[in-house]
Parts: sequence; C-alpha cells; structure tokens
Amino acid sequence: MRSPLFKIVMTFYGIIGSTLASVLVVIALVNGVSGLWPLLGAAAVGFVVGLPVSYFVAKAMLGD
Repeated sequence: MRSPLFKIVMTFYGIIGSTLASVLVVIALVNGVSGLWPLLGAAAVGFVVGLPVSYFVAKAMLGD
C-alpha cells in the first residue's frame, strides 16, 4: 500500500515535470538551440527537476 504522499507526488509529477520540460525546451528554442540532443537534454532536465519540486509541493499541501 502506497502512502498518500507518494500518490500526490506522482500526480503532481506528471503535471509539473511536463510543464518544466516544456518551459525549458521553449527557453532553449528562444536562445537559438536547434539540435536534437540539446533539446532532449533540456526536456530531461525539466523532468528531473520536476520530481523534487513535486515532492515539496505535495509535502506543503499535506502539511508534513
């Protein structure tokens, strides 16, 4: 059985991770990046950064 915090973190991660990935890709495109691997790298960084952000948002909402 998963804890309620885990369920909320995973729910937020789907939203926050994809949003951060999209924002970083747009920032890269605005700065003139046009290669495939740099754009994929920006998206990957967004997904990686999204996990701790989701954790802190969920923890703040639950008051833990």
